[in-house]
Amino acid sequence: EGMALPQRIFPPEKICMDWQQRQKPGAGLFNLGNTCYINVILQCLTYTPPLANYLLSYEHSQSCQQQGFCMMCTMEAHVRKVLCSSASAILPGPVLRDLKFIGEEFEYGRQENAYEFLRCTLNAMHRACLSGCRDLDVSSQEATIIHQIFGGFMKSRVTCLSCQAVDDSYKAFLDVSLDIRAASSLTTVLEDCVTPKQLDQRECFRCSKCKKKAAASKKVTVHRAPRVLTLCLERADQWTGTKISKFVEYPEYLDLRPYMSDTSGEPLLCSLYAIVVHSGDTCLEGHFLCYTKASNGLWYKMDDESVDNCDIHTVLGQQAYLLFYAR
Repeated sequence: EGMALPQRIFPPEKICMDWQQRQKPGAGLFNLGNTCYINVILQCLTYTPPLANYLLSYEHSQSCQQQGFCMMCTMEAHVRKVLCSSASAILPGPVLRDLKFIGEEFEYGRQENAYEFLRCTLNAMHRACLSGCRDLDVSSQEATIIHQIFGGFMKSRVTCLSCQAVDDSYKAFLDVSLDIRAASSLTTVLEDCVTPKQLDQRECFRCSKCKKKAAASKKVTVHRAPRVLTLCLERADQWTGTKISKFVEYPEYLDLRPYMSDTSGEPLLCSLYAIVVHSGDTCLEGHFLCYTKASNGLWYKMDDESVDNCDIHTVLGQQAYLLFYAR
């Protein structure tokens, strides 16, 4: 596919997309003052079926060689505690205690951004999977269980408008951030993303075929779709810093096929299973809550310690900030 193959792979048969056990939702999470941004991400990850199945299997902890802090072991213990607890709410103590190891920018007691916490948590889990692995090439590093669940590849194709030569490059991702300023729906944002854009003259494309600076167009597509697609609808205006509070429509089922490098073939259907919502006038303050689909197939509103059932119409009517879709 034009991308380097990993020398070593973490066995994909360990990944099961359907819940291994079905039950009512687990415990809510206590807020210890400005920890709602942590709670929503922990809940969304807890209800990510392939990740929860893997963590509940003890697969990681049984072979973990890590000395001291390990994010995979921390998450394994957390998910087990949430899903198996008889309490209505628990304290995510180990996560709060080791916040600095997850991301050095996080400070206990200070309101932070849920998206940043998600990114740091996934990266910390990815690093934990690589502990003890020496001299792995980049492709192998991108084959951890975290990349196998959340990871995909973007393809960037630059076409010389003078001689039509193409230059392809690939980049791994664990999440996708989307500019929603001009959009009314998720599908219009994604359509805009894969529409070829003429490169600005300042970006100076030098064509490798005609050996000169030339006008060029760039098209970005999803080259390899992740099993779990995580989307961030950017709610902070890049120029003014103010919050973009409009409603952006998003579907319960999303077909990724139109946004792939190869648009032919079967639909690539993803199903919504969690969303994060931010309430508040600015992005620097306010409150985070989430809606997740439990293993029993029902939706629940999770607002710190409270877990209440709700319906899909309520879920689809939110001013979503983060969207989680599973293949």
